[in-house]
Amino acid sequence: MKRQDPILYIEGLTTHFFSKTGVVKAVDGVSFSVSAGEIFGIVGESGSGKTLTGLSVLGLVPPPGKIIDGSIHLNGIDLTGMDASGLRRLRGMEMAMIFQDAMTALNPVLRVDTQVIEAIRAHRPMPRHQALKEAAAALAQVGIPAPEERLRAYPHQFSGGMRQRLAIALAMINSPGLIIADEPTTALDVTIQAQILSEVQKLSRSKGTAIVWITHDLTVVAGLADRIGVMYAGRLVETGTTDDVLDNPLHPYTRGLIGSIPSRTRRGLPLAQIPGSTPSLDNLPAGCAFIERCSRARTACRENPAMAETTPGHQVRCHFPGGELP
Repeated sequence: MKRQDPILYIEGLTTHFFSKTGVVKAVDGVSFSVSAGEIFGIVGESGSGKTLTGLSVLGLVPPPGKIIDGSIHLNGIDLTGMDASGLRRLRGMEMAMIFQDAMTALNPVLRVDTQVIEAIRAHRPMPRHQALKEAAAALAQVGIPAPEERLRAYPHQFSGGMRQRLAIALAMINSPGLIIADEPTTALDVTIQAQILSEVQKLSRSKGTAIVWITHDLTVVAGLADRIGVMYAGRLVETGTTDDVLDNPLHPYTRGLIGSIPSRTRRGLPLAQIPGSTPSLDNLPAGCAFIERCSRARTACRENPAMAETTPGHQVRCHFPGGELP
Protein backbone atom coordinates (compact mmCIF):
# COMPACT_ATOMS: atom_id res chain seq x y z
CA MET A 1 0.00 0.00 0.00
CA LYS A 2 1.29 3.43 -0.92
CA ARG A 3 1.84 5.96 1.82
CA GLN A 4 -0.86 8.28 0.48
CA ASP A 5 -3.48 5.54 0.16
CA PRO A 6 -6.44 5.74 2.57
CA ILE A 7 -6.63 3.54 5.67
CA LEU A 8 -10.28 2.72 4.86
CA TYR A 9 -11.71 2.58 1.36
CA ILE A 10 -15.35 1.61 0.85
CA GLU A 11 -16.82 1.20 -2.63
CA GLY A 12 -20.51 0.48 -3.31
CA LEU A 13 -21.21 -1.04 0.12
CA THR A 14 -24.69 -2.58 0.10
CA THR A 15 -26.11 -4.22 3.23
CA HIS A 16 -29.65 -5.55 3.16
CA PHE A 17 -31.96 -7.27 5.63
CA PHE A 18 -34.20 -10.01 4.30
CA SER A 19 -37.57 -10.44 6.02
CA LYS A 20 -41.03 -11.80 5.31
CA THR A 21 -42.24 -8.33 4.40
CA GLY A 22 -39.47 -7.70 1.90
CA VAL A 23 -35.91 -6.48 1.53
CA VAL A 24 -34.80 -3.66 3.82
CA LYS A 25 -32.15 -1.63 2.00
CA ALA A 26 -30.34 -0.43 5.12
CA VAL A 27 -27.11 0.52 3.32
CA ASP A 28 -27.39 1.07 -0.41
CA GLY A 29 -24.26 1.68 -2.48
CA VAL A 30 -22.23 3.69 0.02
CA SER A 31 -18.72 4.80 -1.01
CA PHE A 32 -16.14 6.85 0.91
CA SER A 33 -12.56 6.75 2.15
CA VAL A 34 -10.69 7.89 5.27
CA SER A 35 -6.96 8.59 5.46
CA ALA A 36 -4.52 8.38 8.37
CA GLY A 37 -5.10 11.11 10.94
CA GLU A 38 -8.39 12.13 9.31
CA ILE A 39 -11.83 12.30 10.93
CA PHE A 40 -14.79 11.57 8.62
CA GLY A 41 -18.21 12.42 10.05
CA ILE A 42 -21.36 10.59 8.95
CA VAL A 43 -24.52 12.51 9.81
CA GLY A 44 -28.22 11.86 9.30
CA GLU A 45 -31.49 11.05 11.01
CA SER A 46 -32.07 7.88 13.01
CA GLY A 47 -32.58 4.93 10.68
CA SER A 48 -30.54 6.42 7.84
CA GLY A 49 -28.01 3.55 7.91
CA LYS A 50 -25.15 5.28 9.72
CA THR A 51 -24.62 2.68 12.45
CA LEU A 52 -25.07 -0.25 10.09
CA THR A 53 -22.39 1.19 7.82
CA GLY A 54 -19.98 1.06 10.76
CA LEU A 55 -21.06 -2.43 11.78
CA SER A 56 -20.59 -3.61 8.20
CA VAL A 57 -16.96 -2.47 8.24
CA LEU A 58 -16.25 -4.52 11.38
CA GLY A 59 -18.18 -7.56 10.13
CA LEU A 60 -20.76 -7.21 12.92
CA VAL A 61 -23.97 -7.00 10.88
CA PRO A 62 -26.69 -8.67 12.97
CA PRO A 63 -28.77 -11.41 11.30
CA PRO A 64 -30.74 -11.51 9.08
CA GLY A 65 -28.63 -8.70 7.61
CA LYS A 66 -26.01 -9.43 4.99
CA ILE A 67 -23.48 -7.53 2.88
CA ILE A 68 -24.60 -8.34 -0.65
CA ASP A 69 -22.38 -6.07 -2.73
CA GLY A 70 -19.44 -3.71 -2.64
CA SER A 71 -16.00 -3.83 -1.08
CA ILE A 72 -14.41 -2.70 2.18
CA HIS A 73 -10.64 -2.27 2.10
CA LEU A 74 -8.64 -1.76 5.28
CA ASN A 75 -4.98 -1.03 4.58
CA GLY A 76 -5.50 -2.57 1.16
CA ILE A 77 -7.09 -5.80 2.48
CA ASP A 78 -10.64 -6.61 1.32
CA LEU A 79 -12.65 -7.36 4.47
CA THR A 80 -15.78 -8.53 2.63
CA GLY A 81 -14.06 -11.76 1.62
CA MET A 82 -12.59 -12.46 5.05
CA ASP A 83 -13.87 -15.22 7.34
CA ALA A 84 -15.00 -14.70 10.95
CA SER A 85 -11.68 -15.74 12.52
CA GLY A 86 -9.74 -13.35 10.30
CA LEU A 87 -12.03 -10.46 11.25
CA ARG A 88 -11.64 -11.28 14.96
CA ARG A 89 -7.87 -10.97 14.61
CA LEU A 90 -8.27 -7.52 13.09
CA ARG A 91 -10.85 -6.20 15.57
CA GLY A 92 -9.15 -4.42 18.43
CA MET A 93 -5.77 -4.42 16.71
CA GLU A 94 -6.30 -2.93 13.24
CA MET A 95 -9.81 -1.55 13.73
CA ALA A 96 -12.03 -0.86 16.72
CA MET A 97 -15.45 0.57 17.56
CA ILE A 98 -16.68 2.92 20.28
CA PHE A 99 -20.34 2.21 20.92
CA GLN A 100 -23.02 4.73 21.84
CA ASP A 101 -23.70 3.22 25.27
CA ALA A 102 -20.39 2.51 26.98
CA MET A 103 -22.07 0.50 29.74
CA THR A 104 -23.22 -2.15 27.26
CA ALA A 105 -19.66 -2.39 25.87
CA LEU A 106 -18.22 -3.11 29.34
CA ASN A 107 -18.67 -6.24 31.46
CA PRO A 108 -20.34 -5.07 34.70
CA VAL A 109 -19.02 -7.98 36.80
CA LEU A 110 -15.34 -7.65 35.87
CA ARG A 111 -12.95 -5.05 37.20
CA VAL A 112 -11.65 -2.51 34.73
CA ASP A 113 -8.07 -3.81 34.91
CA THR A 114 -9.24 -7.31 33.92
CA GLN A 115 -11.05 -5.99 30.85
CA VAL A 116 -8.30 -3.65 29.66
CA ILE A 117 -5.53 -6.22 30.19
CA GLU A 118 -7.55 -8.82 28.30
CA ALA A 119 -7.93 -6.41 25.37
CA ILE A 120 -4.16 -5.89 25.29
CA ARG A 121 -3.05 -9.51 25.70
CA ALA A 122 -5.59 -10.84 23.19
CA HIS A 123 -3.46 -9.27 20.45
CA ARG A 124 -0.07 -8.65 22.06
CA PRO A 125 1.08 -11.39 24.46
CA MET A 126 3.01 -9.83 27.34
CA PRO A 127 3.46 -10.22 31.12
CA ARG A 128 0.53 -9.01 33.21
CA HIS A 129 2.59 -6.31 34.95
CA GLN A 130 3.57 -4.81 31.61
CA ALA A 131 -0.03 -4.89 30.37
CA LEU A 132 -1.13 -3.25 33.62
CA LYS A 133 1.37 -0.45 33.06
CA GLU A 134 0.04 0.10 29.51
CA ALA A 135 -3.53 0.06 30.82
CA ALA A 136 -2.78 2.81 33.34
CA ALA A 137 -1.10 4.91 30.65
CA ALA A 138 -4.12 4.48 28.35
CA LEU A 139 -6.54 5.69 31.04
CA ALA A 140 -4.32 8.67 31.80
CA GLN A 141 -4.19 9.55 28.10
CA VAL A 142 -7.98 10.01 27.92
CA GLY A 143 -8.03 12.15 31.06
CA ILE A 144 -9.06 9.63 33.73
CA PRO A 145 -7.48 10.77 37.03
CA ALA A 146 -5.65 8.35 39.36
CA PRO A 147 -5.57 5.61 36.68
CA GLU A 148 -3.88 2.97 38.87
CA GLU A 149 -6.68 3.31 41.41
CA ARG A 150 -9.42 3.45 38.77
CA LEU A 151 -8.19 0.22 37.22
CA ARG A 152 -9.22 -1.61 40.40
CA ALA A 153 -12.80 -0.29 40.15
CA TYR A 154 -15.87 -1.76 38.44
CA PRO A 155 -17.65 0.00 35.52
CA HIS A 156 -20.65 0.99 37.68
CA GLN A 157 -18.29 3.01 39.89
CA PHE A 158 -17.50 5.31 36.96
CA SER A 159 -19.64 8.29 35.93
CA GLY A 160 -21.13 8.33 32.43
CA GLY A 161 -18.35 10.56 31.15
CA MET A 162 -15.66 8.38 32.72
CA ARG A 163 -17.19 5.22 31.24
CA GLN A 164 -17.12 6.80 27.81
CA ARG A 165 -13.48 7.80 28.31
CA LEU A 166 -12.79 4.20 29.30
CA ALA A 167 -14.49 2.95 26.13
CA ILE A 168 -12.30 5.29 24.08
CA ALA A 169 -9.20 4.05 25.93
CA LEU A 170 -10.17 0.44 25.16
CA ALA A 171 -10.60 1.29 21.48
CA MET A 172 -7.22 3.06 21.35
CA ILE A 173 -5.27 0.62 23.54
CA ASN A 174 -3.66 -1.29 20.65
CA SER A 175 -3.26 1.80 18.42
CA PRO A 176 -5.58 0.59 15.63
CA GLY A 177 -5.38 2.34 12.29
CA LEU A 178 -9.16 2.80 12.20
CA ILE A 179 -11.73 3.65 14.87
CA ILE A 180 -15.47 3.84 14.24
CA ALA A 181 -17.26 5.93 16.88
CA ASP A 182 -21.04 5.46 16.99
CA GLU A 183 -22.50 8.57 18.69
CA PRO A 184 -20.34 8.02 21.79
CA THR A 185 -21.08 11.44 23.34
CA THR A 186 -24.85 11.65 22.77
CA ALA A 187 -25.84 10.90 26.38
CA LEU A 188 -23.21 13.15 27.97
CA ASP A 189 -23.52 16.75 29.14
CA VAL A 190 -22.00 19.40 26.89
CA THR A 191 -18.94 20.03 29.08
CA ILE A 192 -17.88 16.37 29.15
CA GLN A 193 -18.78 16.05 25.48
CA ALA A 194 -16.46 18.92 24.54
CA GLN A 195 -13.61 17.40 26.55
CA ILE A 196 -13.99 13.99 24.92
CA LEU A 197 -14.22 15.48 21.41
CA SER A 198 -11.02 17.41 22.05
CA GLU A 199 -9.24 14.29 23.31
CA VAL A 200 -10.38 12.19 20.34
CA GLN A 201 -9.13 14.87 17.94
CA LYS A 202 -5.74 15.03 19.67
CA LEU A 203 -5.40 11.24 19.76
CA SER A 204 -6.24 11.01 16.06
CA ARG A 205 -3.62 13.60 15.15
CA SER A 206 -0.89 12.24 17.44
CA LYS A 207 -1.32 8.57 16.48
CA GLY A 208 -2.42 9.02 12.87
CA THR A 209 -5.64 7.14 13.51
CA ALA A 210 -8.41 7.31 10.90
CA ILE A 211 -11.76 7.93 12.61
CA VAL A 212 -15.31 7.55 11.31
CA TRP A 213 -17.54 9.59 13.64
CA ILE A 214 -21.23 8.67 13.38
CA THR A 215 -23.73 11.20 14.72
CA HIS A 216 -27.06 12.93 14.11
CA ASP A 217 -25.66 16.20 15.47
CA LEU A 218 -24.18 18.56 12.88
CA THR A 219 -22.83 20.86 15.60
CA VAL A 220 -20.59 18.03 16.85
CA VAL A 221 -18.97 17.25 13.50
CA ALA A 222 -18.67 20.95 12.67
CA GLY A 223 -15.83 21.30 15.15
CA LEU A 224 -14.48 17.76 14.94
CA ALA A 225 -14.50 16.32 11.42
CA ASP A 226 -12.27 17.11 8.46
CA ARG A 227 -14.87 15.83 6.00
CA ILE A 228 -18.59 15.06 6.24
CA GLY A 229 -20.88 12.52 4.58
CA VAL A 230 -24.62 13.20 4.85
CA MET A 231 -26.65 9.99 4.83
CA TYR A 232 -30.33 9.55 4.03
CA ALA A 233 -32.35 6.34 3.61
CA GLY A 234 -29.25 4.15 3.30
CA ARG A 235 -27.41 6.37 0.82
CA LEU A 236 -24.82 9.10 1.04
CA VAL A 237 -26.44 12.17 -0.52
CA GLU A 238 -23.61 14.67 -0.03
CA THR A 239 -19.92 14.51 0.86
CA GLY A 240 -17.18 17.09 1.10
CA THR A 241 -14.96 18.99 3.45
CA THR A 242 -16.68 20.19 6.62
CA ASP A 243 -16.46 23.81 5.48
CA ASP A 244 -17.83 23.06 2.01
CA VAL A 245 -20.81 21.05 3.22
CA LEU A 246 -21.80 23.38 6.06
CA ASP A 247 -21.10 26.68 4.30
CA ASN A 248 -22.40 25.65 0.88
CA PRO A 249 -24.85 22.74 1.29
CA LEU A 250 -26.09 21.47 -2.07
CA HIS A 251 -28.61 18.74 -1.23
CA PRO A 252 -32.07 19.80 0.03
CA TYR A 253 -31.77 17.34 2.90
CA THR A 254 -28.45 18.82 4.02
CA ARG A 255 -29.96 22.29 3.85
CA GLY A 256 -32.91 21.08 5.89
CA LEU A 257 -30.64 19.63 8.59
CA ILE A 258 -28.67 22.87 8.84
CA GLY A 259 -31.81 24.99 8.80
CA SER A 260 -33.32 23.03 11.70
CA ILE A 261 -30.40 23.81 14.06
CA PRO A 262 -31.91 25.94 16.87
CA SER A 263 -29.08 28.49 16.81
CA ARG A 264 -30.04 29.43 13.24
CA THR A 265 -33.59 30.37 14.24
CA ARG A 266 -34.30 33.91 15.40
CA ARG A 267 -35.82 34.22 18.86
CA GLY A 268 -39.60 34.03 18.83
CA LEU A 269 -39.83 32.16 15.54
CA PRO A 270 -40.76 28.45 15.33
CA LEU A 271 -37.98 25.99 14.60
CA ALA A 272 -37.55 25.06 10.95
CA GLN A 273 -38.49 21.46 10.19
CA ILE A 274 -38.05 18.99 7.37
CA PRO A 275 -41.60 17.99 6.41
CA GLY A 276 -42.72 14.38 6.55
CA SER A 277 -40.66 11.46 7.80
CA THR A 278 -37.97 9.10 6.56
CA PRO A 279 -39.45 6.52 4.15
CA SER A 280 -39.55 2.86 5.09
CA LEU A 281 -36.37 1.19 3.87
CA ASP A 282 -38.34 -1.80 2.56
CA ASN A 283 -40.61 0.46 0.48
CA LEU A 284 -38.52 3.31 -0.86
CA PRO A 285 -40.07 5.65 -3.44
CA ALA A 286 -38.90 5.39 -7.03
CA GLY A 287 -35.93 7.58 -7.84
CA CYS A 288 -34.63 9.99 -5.21
CA ALA A 289 -35.46 8.74 -1.71
CA PHE A 290 -36.03 12.35 -0.55
CA ILE A 291 -38.60 13.13 -3.24
CA GLU A 292 -41.67 13.07 -0.97
CA ARG A 293 -40.13 15.55 1.49
CA CYS A 294 -38.48 17.89 -1.00
CA SER A 295 -40.08 21.20 -1.98
CA ARG A 296 -37.97 21.31 -5.15
CA ALA A 297 -38.92 17.83 -6.45
CA ARG A 298 -39.64 17.61 -10.17
CA THR A 299 -40.50 14.86 -12.64
CA ALA A 300 -36.80 14.19 -13.20
CA CYS A 301 -36.51 13.18 -9.53
CA ARG A 302 -38.41 9.98 -10.35
CA GLU A 303 -35.08 8.82 -11.74
CA ASN A 304 -32.45 7.96 -9.15
CA PRO A 305 -29.73 10.67 -9.26
CA ALA A 306 -26.10 9.62 -9.35
CA MET A 307 -23.45 11.00 -7.02
CA ALA A 308 -21.75 13.80 -8.96
CA GLU A 309 -18.81 16.06 -8.12
CA THR A 310 -19.75 19.74 -8.38
CA THR A 311 -16.43 21.17 -7.18
CA PRO A 312 -13.22 19.30 -6.30
CA GLY A 313 -13.97 17.04 -3.35
CA HIS A 314 -17.63 18.10 -3.03
CA GLN A 315 -20.16 15.53 -4.27
CA VAL A 316 -23.96 15.53 -4.20
CA ARG A 317 -26.72 13.09 -5.17
CA CYS A 318 -29.35 15.49 -6.55
CA HIS A 319 -30.78 16.48 -9.95
CA PHE A 320 -31.17 20.09 -8.80
CA PRO A 321 -28.38 20.87 -6.32
CA GLY A 322 -27.92 24.25 -4.71
CA GLY A 323 -30.40 26.85 -3.57
CA GLU A 324 -30.77 29.05 -0.53
CA LEU A 325 -30.86 27.84 3.06
CA PRO A 326 -34.31 27.91 4.64
